[in-house]
Amino acid sequence: MFQTLLSLALLFAAVYVCFGATLFVNQSRFIYFPDPTIFSTPEKLGLRYRSVTFATADNVKLDAWFIPAAEAKGVILFCHGNAGNISHRLETIDIFHQLGYSTFIFDYRGYGKSEGTPSEAGTYLDVEAAWDYLVSRENISYSQIIVFGRSLGGAIAASLCSMKEPRACILESTFTSAQDMAAAMYPFFPGRMLCRFQYNAEAAVKKINCPLLIIHSPDDDIVPFSQGRRLFAAAHAPKTFLQISGNHNAGFLLSAVRYKKGLEDFLNKEERSEK
Repeated sequence: MFQTLLSLALLFAAVYVCFGATLFVNQSRFIYFPDPTIFSTPEKLGLRYRSVTFATADNVKLDAWFIPAAEAKGVILFCHGNAGNISHRLETIDIFHQLGYSTFIFDYRGYGKSEGTPSEAGTYLDVEAAWDYLVSRENISYSQIIVFGRSLGGAIAASLCSMKEPRACILESTFTSAQDMAAAMYPFFPGRMLCRFQYNAEAAVKKINCPLLIIHSPDDDIVPFSQGRRLFAAAHAPKTFLQISGNHNAGFLLSAVRYKKGLEDFLNKEERSEK
């Protein structure tokens, strides 16, 4: 009996260590889920757009779309989440277009048609290059740029806004840090200790000085709602919290009326403050 229990304990320990080692070694595969195939374009929604290519500071070429709005109220710099590519964000692009905003959405390195391999340092270089493109090549002033990030993109957007001065920043379904997410998703492992990624959005929002909108749903099945509330608590005023309903990936669609109205109210308020 004792020998059987010992064998089971050793087997469990071996499985635990092997799984933990797999998580540690293959962390990038648990964070980045790029899709190289562009399956559609804004033309599907009847929207005009321009394909754009620009280079990062480390000379990686990135693919992007610029979707202009007539008499645009500003430009949305769109940082998407960790899966797919820019062609999976058409519904959100359409919402911003309906609200009167142009959108500049880009693919991180390794996503869609962009070159390279995803990494945390790389995504920061990517968003800085996207900002620089808007300012230097599209001649768009800081005061016209609203930085939007969803999920992982929220951490990337927060990092940018902690260093730049856009008109406003919007973070949707964003976690406090990669280490907090590791602890939440794998509570039976020392997630914070094993996680090699930072993506510390909570630290970044403390340095953001522009108006901030944080959007989150209590029904989020990936990023705990409590992390969205922590981000809001860490941020400086002026700040707004928009509570929606629905899961992580479809909350903005399931809460379409409330979501769009919340965006419109926030964006209109910040547009008026710039005049």
